[in-house]
Amino acid sequence: MKAMVMETARTPLRAAELPVPKPGPHHVLIKVAACGVCRTDLHVFDGELDHPKLPLVLGHEIVGRIEALGEGVEGFTIGERVGVPWLGSTDGTCHYCRSGHENLCDHPLFTGYQIDGGYAEYTVADARYVFPIPEGYSDAEAAPLLCAGLIGYRSLKLAGPGRRLGIYGFGAAAHIVAQVARHEGREVYAFTRPGDDRAQGFARELGAVWAGGSDETPPERLDAAIIFAPVGALVPAALRAVRKGGVVVCGGIHMSDIPSFPYDILWEERVVRSVANLTRDDAREFLALAPRVPVKTTVVPMPLAEANEALERLRKGELTGAAVLIP
Repeated sequence: MKAMVMETARTPLRAAELPVPKPGPHHVLIKVAACGVCRTDLHVFDGELDHPKLPLVLGHEIVGRIEALGEGVEGFTIGERVGVPWLGSTDGTCHYCRSGHENLCDHPLFTGYQIDGGYAEYTVADARYVFPIPEGYSDAEAAPLLCAGLIGYRSLKLAGPGRRLGIYGFGAAAHIVAQVARHEGREVYAFTRPGDDRAQGFARELGAVWAGGSDETPPERLDAAIIFAPVGALVPAALRAVRKGGVVVCGGIHMSDIPSFPYDILWEERVVRSVANLTRDDAREFLALAPRVPVKTTVVPMPLAEANEALERLRKGELTGAAVLIP
């Protein structure tokens, strides 16, 4: 099979011919139809997430069809369309797994990090962490739902039920969660790179009541804010923007250092919290909700061979919506 392989951090992915993997017990072989390009991929590529499996096939927003079933697989059929997210495996025995917090598992494995992912024509995944894809989405349109959508959904849940929601960094995750927030009757305030008229216009098209630069003050105090941009300086900015008792959610897996800030912007029971990974229940809930909203994803399909270009365009903020690689 064709694949784009990461040999070491910060070096271009290499086009390679690899053997088609075989599914072991409880695993399925999937013919990849589309794989979204996520900012987490960029963090792995840049070496900001430690100790990836090397060599590695990146990619954890995978949509494809089942080609073969491993021993013990139940509930799936050959040819069924499925999605593979970031969470690839948990131990099922640690305190977190046993208490309903498998996203915090002590011994997890992640797709496109410790497990080869979807920047390839085929991939293997544990069937217990694979999900049917709702109808109504093309393969490319469905791909961002598997991480941008899931992490956005979990971030929104942890932000609480407040009506005025700020979103910092209006990329793939933000453009999905904004639609869910509007569906729930919330007001969305979008913060972009200063001067990014394209992203601000995109946010308004999706129903944001206000859009401006991350250095601006919104016209109303926010009940909560979600930060998707990996910029630590946005944490004190968001704290200044939320009301007393407001919540600031850091929705990324990596962020630059948070600068020191005065205690008075945290005081009055404001909260800063992070989101880590996802649970399978998150996936089931969100994939059932998405077609009811309905969530519409904005994607930029690109050939698998252009994976390096897709990562660079993501780094530069040149994408509206999400890049999706098509083998």
